[in-house]
Amino acid sequence: MINLREGEIPEVRVTKPYALVAITKHGVANARKYAEKFPYVDVYYMKKFEQGDEAEKNIQLFDGTVRLLLPALFKAYKSMILIISLGAVVRMIAPILVDKKKDPGVLVVDDKGQYVVSVLSGHIGGANALTNEFAQAINATPIVTTASDVQKTIAVDLFGARYGWVWDSEEKLTPVSASVVNEEHVAIVQETGEKKWWLHETPMPDTLKIYSTTQEAIAAKPQATLLITDRIIEKEEEILLENGVIYRPKSIVLGMGCNRGTSAEEIEQLIDETLAELKLSKKSVKAIATIDLKKDEQGFLQVAARNNWQFITYTPAELNEMPLQNPSETVFKFTGAYGVSEPAALRCANATDWLLEKKKSGNATISVARITFDEEETV
Repeated sequence: MINLREGEIPEVRVTKPYALVAITKHGVANARKYAEKFPYVDVYYMKKFEQGDEAEKNIQLFDGTVRLLLPALFKAYKSMILIISLGAVVRMIAPILVDKKKDPGVLVVDDKGQYVVSVLSGHIGGANALTNEFAQAINATPIVTTASDVQKTIAVDLFGARYGWVWDSEEKLTPVSASVVNEEHVAIVQETGEKKWWLHETPMPDTLKIYSTTQEAIAAKPQATLLITDRIIEKEEEILLENGVIYRPKSIVLGMGCNRGTSAEEIEQLIDETLAELKLSKKSVKAIATIDLKKDEQGFLQVAARNNWQFITYTPAELNEMPLQNPSETVFKFTGAYGVSEPAALRCANATDWLLEKKKSGNATISVARITFDEEETV
């Protein structure tokens, strides 16, 4: 916990590019939800709103006035997203402003989550782009008051953030961003994930070119690459990453079952082994899905919380609506469903087939399916 004292700048644990801060009961509830929808934030809120799972969710608690926390966040983060009234924010940040070329972006979100306001460093600090992306993620209205907006193109460090996409590495974010802004030939290869990522009213620039496969992109010899995939890429594809960024959409569902009391460690080991065998990224997992008899299974709850995944359960009747190749009378006898991991994966992913139908190891079973996304054209 962070103990705030006058005249001291506290130490903070930085794991993400942006800080998300709340100081009210409703703000805290919203902040916890926002962190699930927008993966690039470290969450901070007051200790009096502690719920017991903060360590698992990497949430940092503080004791004292938030005014004393902001100087540390101001120096440590690219931007701050504050669920605090605009007037209070202006008064608190005024003494710590330095220069528009150095100050981080500052956003304000109202307590009900209706509006996201770009307050500081809209252009150079990236607050305007972040305002639009964050508002899209939480279904709020963005408020940007600058007279002219930034170039209508892709913000590389925020690409797909509204959908929960995360990048594999930040190493090439800056040079790839430079290629986009300087209108160099940038290849975009999308293998999975949401398709409606171009939301500007103007057409996508000709310098951003979409390719169907990595092989096509390699042959085109782009100056930079945006690769959207849940796969662990092959050696011959790594040439695209010499100046490229991999984005991981939330495209994988893990259908699971287990014996009562199975440890989180055993469950996670099975997940890790299975994803490695399938050459899939753990960062692309969206949810663990199972039968509602397991809604209080601590192993599942702990693994889901630890990885910031959704935990979704279905009734036996809902699971039995899914077509199974190998229905089990034994499973039906004990659960009322003819299967657990297989139909849970299909239903949650809205899929008709599995990437892995079923695998059992020790006390747990796992099925893997890829989410079916809307096929509507991107641009």
